[in-house]
Amino acid sequence: MMGFTSAPFPVTFAGMTQTISMPIWVFVLMVLFAAVTFASHFLFPSVRWFFRKRAERVIARVNERLQRPIEPFKLARRYDMIQRLIYDPEVTQAIVEHARKEKIPENVAFEKARRYAREIVPGFSATAYFSVGIRLARWLSKSLYRIKLGTFDRKRLEEIDPDAAVVFVINHRSNMDYVLVTYLAANAGALSYAVGEWARVWPLSAIIRAMGAYFIRRKSRGALYRKVLARYVQMATRGGVSQAVFPEGGLSLNGLLAPPRMGLLNYVVEDFDPDVREVIFVPVAVNYDRVLEDTILIAADKSGTRKFKPPLTGVLWRVARHIGLRITRRFRGFGVASVSFGEPLELSKFHANSTDDPTEQIANELMQRIADVTPVVGVPLVSRHLLQSAPVQVSDLEASVSRSLALLKDRKLPTPNRSAHDMVDDALSRLRGRNLIAESDAGITVTASGQDILTFYANSIAHHFNANAANSDDFSAVAE
Repeated sequence: MMGFTSAPFPVTFAGMTQTISMPIWVFVLMVLFAAVTFASHFLFPSVRWFFRKRAERVIARVNERLQRPIEPFKLARRYDMIQRLIYDPEVTQAIVEHARKEKIPENVAFEKARRYAREIVPGFSATAYFSVGIRLARWLSKSLYRIKLGTFDRKRLEEIDPDAAVVFVINHRSNMDYVLVTYLAANAGALSYAVGEWARVWPLSAIIRAMGAYFIRRKSRGALYRKVLARYVQMATRGGVSQAVFPEGGLSLNGLLAPPRMGLLNYVVEDFDPDVREVIFVPVAVNYDRVLEDTILIAADKSGTRKFKPPLTGVLWRVARHIGLRITRRFRGFGVASVSFGEPLELSKFHANSTDDPTEQIANELMQRIADVTPVVGVPLVSRHLLQSAPVQVSDLEASVSRSLALLKDRKLPTPNRSAHDMVDDALSRLRGRNLIAESDAGITVTASGQDILTFYANSIAHHFNANAANSDDFSAVAE
């Protein structure tokens, strides 16, 4: 065969030299095997040691400026965490039960559990999170929005027990929620997010895992999968990992707060042991002048299905248009993105006083606290008044917005630090730019295309103006 000729070369044996012949491809394989052996025994361990020491120095520097240092659990090797998870006694029992129920060998059920564990367990990288992730989150947030803090009791949050496991519970308005909260909570520590299946695509999945997020299957009903997921969440909580969850289970399709889903919260509550570690839930409410996915979410709501996948051409066109606006310096941002932090809930105190299902009580209480501190920003507030009063003159619109701001302040609810005139002027400019309103001598009216979009934004603050909002757990009720 061409390229595989034999060639002699000398080999020395104990003081003797003799010549042997062998094919070149055998010689190449021998050299490769020797190189791999050398690398695996000498080179790779040295490289791993070098990067491990470098990572430890990075973590030590980062921990000096964090309110909550990175937990050892989060720094464990991903392989070790997977092994620990699949050999957990409760997971092992679930494997046996799954094998018996499905009438399959236990080793097959074990491999299935291993696949679930590999899918769920993140591979946190402090360098990726703090050197790349935080900077990217800060740049993206500030380049798209004017960031405003709503309700924020810094002293109360700083008083949280540093040994407690903190779980940020967030309403889900946009995929920007991940980015925005990561940026604003950068000094508090590294957050571990529960991320849906939408992010399980390469290379996004690798980046998200490096940021410490773990994947969950929203629609999985398998007992084995739920047990693997539950034990990971419980291990992370007992390990003190700071987590961020979206209790609504997905993006709001109509702008309203949705009833909470109990899954992840129940995993935390049912495994709670105050003698091991306190768990503190921190409610977080997010609101925007412009939700990037608003038209997609509204279309999904009208179709009656949560399966929304924007066409690739549409996404590329929007990205290209956005880049063009930036190049020509015509991009003015998407307005205000506001975040409020509610009163923390200590699980030990709430758990001790609960009589019925503690998870449901806790979930409803957290959603109420989120509702109480949901920020009121310009576009949602102006949208609400336009839907109620159109056609309306600008002066009348400003007067009604001013009355609403006064009402919110009297009720000590989060309000923007802007005048009614400035809010109305900015909001109308944005709505006008999207052809959502029309203006004539009769006043401002809402266009046919604007009806659904303005309703979407008005719904986000509707509960603040509902007479029964303060005492209601019905988060899907539209205010009158």
